[in-house]
Amino acid sequence: MTNIANDVAMLLVRELEGFKRELALFPDDETVWKTMPGITNSAANLALHVAGGLQYLIGGVLGGTGYVRDREAEFGRTSGARSEIVADLDRTIAVVRAVVPRLSDTTLTAEFPEPLLGVRFRTGLFLLHLCAHAGFHLGQAGYLRRAMTGDSTTSGAMALGALAS
Repeated sequence: MTNIANDVAMLLVRELEGFKRELALFPDDETVWKTMPGITNSAANLALHVAGGLQYLIGGVLGGTGYVRDREAEFGRTSGARSEIVADLDRTIAVVRAVVPRLSDTTLTAEFPEPLLGVRFRTGLFLLHLCAHAGFHLGQAGYLRRAMTGDSTTSGAMALGALAS
């Protein structure tokens, strides 16, 4: 196991757990699907997008899980229980924990097996990008919740304690 692979797994799990906490702070299942003027995606859609992307890119591409992504559904869905989204986030956490720590240095320095938007890059660099991407969307979900509800309660996103060894 490589240190960077373990670190990436820890960061991704932190962001996914952050999404679960953020969704729990919404007042009800309906509000997680709402947006505001100028905001395209709901917190629920952002959570589904991050989960779907990670399940496909880490699970399907790197881990051979066979996961088939439905990106259109990640953004097109407009209702459902938070518990369904949390279950999806939990499945994604399990995939991240199963696949990422087992990636070898050779895999991390090799080109990611699938180009994205016509771009090729090292697997390790792409995994770091996925950490930033998940954190970006978690922040969007938090700001959206605060703006819609007026509740400034923190979900503990980006908690440094989660990184303590």
